Amino acid sequence: MGDTFAGWKGDFKGYFLGLKANNSKAYFEQHRARYEKEVKGPMVALLADLESEFGPARLSRPNRDIRFSTDKSPYKTNLYAIAGGGYVAIDAEGLVAGGGRHMIEPPQLASFRAAVDASASGKKLAAILTALLDKKYDVAGQELKRVPPPYAQDHARGNLLRYKRLYYWQRWEAGPWIATSKARDRVAQAWRDGRDLDAWLARHLD
Repeated sequence: MGDTFAGWKGDFKGYFLGLKANNSKAYFEQHRARYEKEVKGPMVALLADLESEFGPARLSRPNRDIRFSTDKSPYKTNLYAIAGGGYVAIDAEGLVAGGGRHMIEPPQLASFRAAVDASASGKKLAAILTALLDKKYDVAGQELKRVPPPYAQDHARGNLLRYKRLYYWQRWEAGPWIATSKARDRVAQAWRDGRDLDAWLARHLD
C-alpha cells in the first residue's frame, strides 16, 4: 500500500480534553466531524500503511460498553486499534504502542506456566522480556501475589509464573513528531520489537 499516513495534524488533544470534561452525546455529536477528520482519519491511514507488514487491524468504536460498568461515561477518551502486530492508541497525552496478550484463558494459562517452568523455554522468555526492557518498553501482567502451585515459591522465574497476562508497551508524549510519518515509524518499530514475544506466546499458548 502507498504511504497515506502523514501524522495527526489536527487538534486531537483538544478534542480528547474536551471529551474528558464533557463526556456526553451532545459534545460528541457537536464534534463528530472533528473526530472523524482529526482523530479517526489519521488512525485509519496509519493502519492502512501498516497492513502490508502486519495484517488488517480492528479499530475501536468511540462508544464505551457501559452495560456492566459502574462508569456510565458513554465515550472512550482514546482511540485504539488491534492488528497482527499489536496494539496502538492515541489519546490526549500522545501515542501508545505495544503487544503481547492482555487476556490469557485458563487452558492457555496452564500451558504458559508449563513453558515458563521448563528451563529452555522459560529462559528464552526471560531473555525476550529483558531485551524489551532494555529498549525502554514497559512489561506487565503480574497479578498473583504468590507463585501458583504446584511451583515452588523460590522458583527461578517465579515472577513470570505469577503473570496472568503478559504484554509490553511504550508511550510517547505528543510532540511535533506526531504530526509526521515518524508516528507510523514508532508504531511499526514497536511491533517489530515485539515479534519474538509474539512468536513465543504463539508457540506455547496456541
